[in-house]
Amino acid sequence: MENLTIITEFLLMGLSRNPQIQTVLFVLFLLIYLLTLMGNLMMILVIRTDSHLKTPMYFFLGHLSFLDLCLPSVTMPKMLQNLLSQRKTISMWGCTVQSFFLIFSGSTEACLLSAMAYDRYAAICHPLLYSVVMSRPLCIRMVIAAWTVGFLNSLPNNLFIYNLHFCGPNVIFHFCCELPSLFPLSCTDPTVNEALLAGSCALLGFVTLPLIFFSYSRIISAVLGIRSSGGQGKAFSTCSSHLAVVLLYYVTALFRYVTPLSGSMLEQVVSIQYSMITSLLNPLIYSLKNQEVKAALHKMLKQ
Repeated sequence: MENLTIITEFLLMGLSRNPQIQTVLFVLFLLIYLLTLMGNLMMILVIRTDSHLKTPMYFFLGHLSFLDLCLPSVTMPKMLQNLLSQRKTISMWGCTVQSFFLIFSGSTEACLLSAMAYDRYAAICHPLLYSVVMSRPLCIRMVIAAWTVGFLNSLPNNLFIYNLHFCGPNVIFHFCCELPSLFPLSCTDPTVNEALLAGSCALLGFVTLPLIFFSYSRIISAVLGIRSSGGQGKAFSTCSSHLAVVLLYYVTALFRYVTPLSGSMLEQVVSIQYSMITSLLNPLIYSLKNQEVKAALHKMLKQ
């Protein structure tokens, strides 16, 4: 190992090497990024300013919107820069930092989505006790726990990356620094790192997904017990938004970090889905499917 050259930077090849296609991709992803920022900032502003949106549901939704600002902001600025730049490099330190915040914000969002599922379960299955079950201190503790789990899931995975030695090649066939794309470039055996990453992500899924499945099984059972079709429709409409977000996010994120690396374009598409598209769709789903949010947004724009 003493005679090997240690790599200090990587080349991010991105989605395409064609300059014309790169220009089109730059315009497309810049538009996606701006719409994501605008939509989530609008959600945060509406929740913060409207006095009617002070329930636990909107407390969690405000934090989800903040995470949906953070998650694409970890990768998209560098991606947009590389689409216009001839030198598509990122330092080893920058790559590790990007990977840390990507796993940190992604893991935190997974925990927050499970907390939101429990909130919907409490609202539909125990409406009379909702304010007692979902008390303000409990909601705060759940959010703190989500951020803490996200941090603890990301930190060891990115610390252990410094046990690997990179001596070439340094080309990453991806648009960002995700750990699964870094492991094949290591000159030392990354088996421990791969097992740690797959194990921590699988553990996160095993902890959060059962809570989501439990919540929605009880919700569906309670909704089917409602005699009026109008009541069933309203209850399903309330929860369908959250369920759509969960399916979009969990399936793609777990696929990316648990399954073995294949080097296909599908992996980049999956990364775009969970790190960008979901953050773009969240404010649209919650605002278009929620009458209270639409009324608050209309009131704010009118003022």
